[in-house]
Amino acid sequence: MAGGNIARGRSQASARQGNAKATRSAKDAQAQSARVAEIFARFAAAMPTPKSEIEYRDPFTLLVAVVLSAQATDVGVNKATRGLFAIADTPTKMAALGEAGLAEKIKTIGLFRTKAKNVIALSQTLVRDYGGQTPRDREALEALPGVGRKTANVVLNVAFGEPTLAVDTHVFRVANRIPLAPGKTPREVEDGLMKIVPEAYLDHAHHWLILHGRYTCKARAPLCGRCVIADLCRFPGKTA
Repeated sequence: MAGGNIARGRSQASARQGNAKATRSAKDAQAQSARVAEIFARFAAAMPTPKSEIEYRDPFTLLVAVVLSAQATDVGVNKATRGLFAIADTPTKMAALGEAGLAEKIKTIGLFRTKAKNVIALSQTLVRDYGGQTPRDREALEALPGVGRKTANVVLNVAFGEPTLAVDTHVFRVANRIPLAPGKTPREVEDGLMKIVPEAYLDHAHHWLILHGRYTCKARAPLCGRCVIADLCRFPGKTA
């Protein structure tokens, strides 16, 4: 009898501990959700309509510009594409340039020969398989030469308004540093962000995170003193 009472007592104590743990977990989840919502609310207040810093005219020129932007700056890409798009702003015109002709136009950009090969190939594919149109489909985009998940996400979000999150070096850093959605790979960070970013902010989340990382939460010297979310940031090395 005594043994039974002891067992019941232990069981009840264990249940109470489990309930307390579950309550703490629920409160932690609510607090994190509120924190994330506040972070993006502040981004929205500071930058209501963020824009891509890559210059483009339509889905095709955006696609080309993003392919060219790998391991290059937006400023450098824009300098090259202004002249390029003046003479070749459709898949047909781009394909007509040929690899050598395109390479000459983008030679100021890193890896220009490889990029020229990919852009000509993807232009030919668009003409042959899509009537010269840029597909609004992730699988189709990622099947194009030189196009990976990040590029597809940028095109889907910026050109077509899809709620996607492209994870570049800035987004990856901010997501891990603040932290928002820590991850060892861009895909882990993307999946984490897609789970926590409130739906109302998904359309612009990609740009807010990029611009925040590029101009405020810099890699070597974050400008914490002017950060709109400094009080919500948990980065041990923040300066304010």
